[in-house]
Amino acid sequence: MRKLSNTNQVDFDKNEGLVPVIVQDVNSGTVLMLGYMNAEALEQTQQSGKVTFFSRSKSRLWTKGETSGNFLMAKDILIDCDKDTLLVKAEPIGPTCHTGTDTCFDEENDSNTLFLDHLTQVIKQRRQGDPEKSYTASLFEKGINKMAQKVGEEAVELVIEAKDDSEELFLNEGADLLFHYMILLEAKGYSLQDIIKVLQSRHK
Repeated sequence: MRKLSNTNQVDFDKNEGLVPVIVQDVNSGTVLMLGYMNAEALEQTQQSGKVTFFSRSKSRLWTKGETSGNFLMAKDILIDCDKDTLLVKAEPIGPTCHTGTDTCFDEENDSNTLFLDHLTQVIKQRRQGDPEKSYTASLFEKGINKMAQKVGEEAVELVIEAKDDSEELFLNEGADLLFHYMILLEAKGYSLQDIIKVLQSRHK
């Protein structure tokens, strides 16, 4: 988890020792809930990895999920420009709201497409790796022709599995195709964001 390097930068004095905390799903980008932290709650969150708030109604620290088991596992903590609001990116373990809904705003949280942004960064990093230790790096070393060929092979395998009824094989071949397509995009100097822009322009 990326932590705030200096918790002293948070201005807890503006609101009697508390700052609002927006919790966002690290994979989907969906806003899960709003809570409040004091300095102690922030410290405990960073140490335990479980999002901990200061409960204004109970006047004590409160770890989300301490009774239900539906914890929020903190992955990143950011501070706003005024130093008085925190954004916690977390992985929810189960529903976030005490009512049983995915979020406290009664929204469904069933998308994890932001993982593709993470995967894009992983591909960029592994491109510079040792080809003998990294499959991704080895593809870049072989060049565009080999990468394009691999995308074609994966596409054919997906078509073949589409004609059968194995969900596992079909989805795995789809994942292989997408992964190798993302590698080809990186090699050409593009990303999925560029493809999305094309799709958006067609949707107008």
